[in-house]
Amino acid sequence: MALTPPRSLQERRHDTFKRLENDMDVWVSTAAADGVPYLVPLSFLWVDDTFLVSTTEKSPTARNLAPGRMVRLALGTTRDVVLAEGTSEQPAPGELDDLADAFARRTGWDPRAEDTPYRYFRIRPRRVQAWREVNELAGRDLMRGGVWLE
Repeated sequence: MALTPPRSLQERRHDTFKRLENDMDVWVSTAAADGVPYLVPLSFLWVDDTFLVSTTEKSPTARNLAPGRMVRLALGTTRDVVLAEGTSEQPAPGELDDLADAFARRTGWDPRAEDTPYRYFRIRPRRVQAWREVNELAGRDLMRGGVWLE
């Protein structure tokens, strides 16, 4: 099977932003303080160059997303993947209502309406990568140090 030609950085960024704006779910990988990994799919909203996710406040993911902790995210398939590494933070109290409203509109689900308490987390990417096939591995970085590459 012949590989399609590798995409340019601009094409990869365009495709990645399209996915961030249109996909609704992301795999979230965290680790407990003792290093035990945890992987779950969560709905997300891409807003202000951050991922907004919500999970039950007593879940392992919520514990692992304590502010400042590292997290990895994955979107797409193994032959068209976007990986992001970043840190978690709590939305500021003054912005939470607007973010939660936008999250509910985007995902069609409002965690605030659930019987079980949920928490929101912002994940600020520090590194973003995207590739389809082996011929795109060399240029897979789209963001480094929290800065989009040009």
